[in-house]
Amino acid sequence: MAAHLALYRRLGAYARPYWWHIAGILLLQLLSTPLALLVPLPLKIAVDTVIGSKPLPSWLNALLPGHIVTSPTKLLTVAAGILLATAVLGSLQELTTDLLQTYTGEKLSQDFRSRLFRHVQRLSLSYHDTRGTSDSTYRIQYDAPSIQRVLVDGLIPLCGAAVTLVAMIYVTVRIDWRLAIVALSVSPVLFVLVRTFGPRLRRSWKEIKKLDSSAMGVVQEVLASVRVVKAFGREDREHDRFLAQSTRRVRREVDVAALQGAFDAFVGVAMAAGSAAALLIGVRQVRAGHLSLGNLLLVMAYLQQIYKPLKTLSKKTVDLQSALASADRAFALLDELPEVSERRDAIRIARARGDLLFLDVSFAYDPDRPVLHRISFAAPPGTRVGIRGTTGAGKSTLMGLLMRFYDPTGGVIRLDGVDLPDYHLADLRRQFALVLQEQVLFSSSIAENIAYGREGASRDEVFEAARLANAYDFITALPAGFDTPVGERGMRLSGGERQRISLARAFLKDAPILILDEPTSSVDVKTEAVIMEAMQRLMKGRTTFMIAHRLDTLAVCDMQVEIEKGWTVFESGS
Repeated sequence: MAAHLALYRRLGAYARPYWWHIAGILLLQLLSTPLALLVPLPLKIAVDTVIGSKPLPSWLNALLPGHIVTSPTKLLTVAAGILLATAVLGSLQELTTDLLQTYTGEKLSQDFRSRLFRHVQRLSLSYHDTRGTSDSTYRIQYDAPSIQRVLVDGLIPLCGAAVTLVAMIYVTVRIDWRLAIVALSVSPVLFVLVRTFGPRLRRSWKEIKKLDSSAMGVVQEVLASVRVVKAFGREDREHDRFLAQSTRRVRREVDVAALQGAFDAFVGVAMAAGSAAALLIGVRQVRAGHLSLGNLLLVMAYLQQIYKPLKTLSKKTVDLQSALASADRAFALLDELPEVSERRDAIRIARARGDLLFLDVSFAYDPDRPVLHRISFAAPPGTRVGIRGTTGAGKSTLMGLLMRFYDPTGGVIRLDGVDLPDYHLADLRRQFALVLQEQVLFSSSIAENIAYGREGASRDEVFEAARLANAYDFITALPAGFDTPVGERGMRLSGGERQRISLARAFLKDAPILILDEPTSSVDVKTEAVIMEAMQRLMKGRTTFMIAHRLDTLAVCDMQVEIEKGWTVFESGS
């Protein structure tokens, strides 16, 4: 219970900007209570006063003029009018409530999803390396709406049902307290059912969501590597892998359906038993002359109105388990802390000189996986540093430490004489331009991909960056020029074209430190010459780190650092 209350408090805190909307929904929900109380009234008037000779309820008698009270025909018209007015008002109340619920719920989900997305981007690369993307994607897209399902679709109907229940009990007790006690005798049974089924359903829903996330991971992995899958003819194997994940999910879903079905069945039987007992006692009361037939019909109608909120209270409490399981997962993601943190008194920096020092730098992804060992070297401003070594030697990890994607487990890295963790993180990363072996382009136009290097860049600045990267000619030769869509991950362009757009992006950013990670490894000799010419322009006046396997690629560097098994060997000169 304490865990539930803590979860509700956290959800409520995130929903604070929409409390007035939520209060409006609750108020509209509460309007259903007086409307529900009016629903059986026309039947009582017709049976007791129009057909029989019983007087009208005193409050209604005081409201109606005398000529209507004394005329059965006019009273029947009033009863029909109340019935029609109640239906119209009920429809308007439901429409208004639905519109406000939809707007508030969608805005809550959007804001919560946006907060999750922002937080995930700030988590360290080690988190993403460990968890992958599918789990975070599922939590952002499918677990975030839990705030809507808990607060708008869950708690508000629960509050409305509780008020309706109290009102119905009060009215029923005023008519016949014995029938009210009989009707409410089912409440302990419902409480036991909720306590029995609720925790089991919540555990099952958590398992289902994990299985959903795993199935999504298979889909993302296969579609991202669809060329390899097709090349090796493994479509059937991947289909079977996806089907195996989905089948486990189906089994759990069937288990949940069985639990919920059993719960609904028990609730239905308990309420039917309460209605049957009330009917037996009520008929005896009528025969004994203690209760009029109209009042019996009124009480039986109110009993259904009592059972409706009782059922809502019990069913919503159980249905909330799915949303609470999602909320748990969403908050678990929000509770993940970045391994790379920023100090409160972090130093702001506009543009660095590019003076870098690695002093006894070591790094391990975990204690059993040391990657770098006590690396020390200096790179004065404007130095071109070549980094070479076998695959897995730690070259790219060293550059990741430089950009604070990770923090060293030992030693320090200094920029312009200041330890990297002392800098404001966003300012620090603005000092670097990055060109990778795996060119990263987004599903937008060429111009937008180049402009990704600097927010607010003009069209002319984008054109100039493309010229410097030797990309202008091939871009303008395309049918849509700079407005040409590159496709997902830039797959509508060749590798050399993608690499030149990445270089144009780096030119536009105009950062003082440049990192080139195997920039020419996946292109032909002719394209490599074009790219190398652009890179030499890009390196001019910048501290540059170039990672490559081939010595001739590093010939333009002023110094070279060789990394083998995490240790360094230096060769001065080119």
